[in-house]
Amino acid sequence: MDLIQLGSSTAKAGLKNEEDVINIFNNWKNSRLAQDWLIAMNYSLKDIEFVKAEKIKGSFKADIQLQIKITIKLKSLIDCQNIQIKLVRNERGYNQVDKRWLKKYEELWNIPNSIYQILQYFVGEIPPYKKHTKDPRRMYLTEMSEDAQNLLINWLNDNKYLIVSDILKGRGPFSAEWVLVIKKTLTLEWALKPINLVMNYYSQGDVLISPSGNIHIGRITMQRKGGDGGRETAKMLQFKIDPTELFKLK
Repeated sequence: MDLIQLGSSTAKAGLKNEEDVINIFNNWKNSRLAQDWLIAMNYSLKDIEFVKAEKIKGSFKADIQLQIKITIKLKSLIDCQNIQIKLVRNERGYNQVDKRWLKKYEELWNIPNSIYQILQYFVGEIPPYKKHTKDPRRMYLTEMSEDAQNLLINWLNDNKYLIVSDILKGRGPFSAEWVLVIKKTLTLEWALKPINLVMNYYSQGDVLISPSGNIHIGRITMQRKGGDGGRETAKMLQFKIDPTELFKLK
């Protein structure tokens, strides 16, 4: 078994959750997997003196699985990188990247009243304005007027890149610079991509209403959270992506 296979099998046995990535980075001298990640981040191993990984607290990003800060002491300087970690167990599938109350998004993006009201109907903060909707608690976008649909689509188009940046990267000193996706199936696969490449990929495509009545912003789905046994938190707005698509990027 060569070194890469050995590193992968060892990591597969010891990688039970996202926080195990911290231990792998901190054991970088003995972990071929961590070394491969550092090389993917354009570091030369011979220039590294130490690596310290720790969980970030107080990140601007809402509801991410794990975000860590990597402090790397090189011979000439100390470098810091923030990495979002996503551990997936299926060949493909949607993963929540941001979830908040609608009011928080209103404050974040200065959503005008007309758009805010459409989204209130969408998540169920206010009941449907017409009878016989598919769900009596809320309205799908396909159940709203064509004017309302176009108003929302136009606003999302105008603010597309701000929205994509906030839900994928975040703001401030804890904004993510890398996304690491680890797929645990029969073998361990990983993709470590710079955040600008990730944002560019998932923003590609039109803003449109899906046949199910949700919104696609490029390759990102915007929908009512739902579930939660009917609790109030079901009315939150969430954004989802399929992180396994990053395996296709070169």
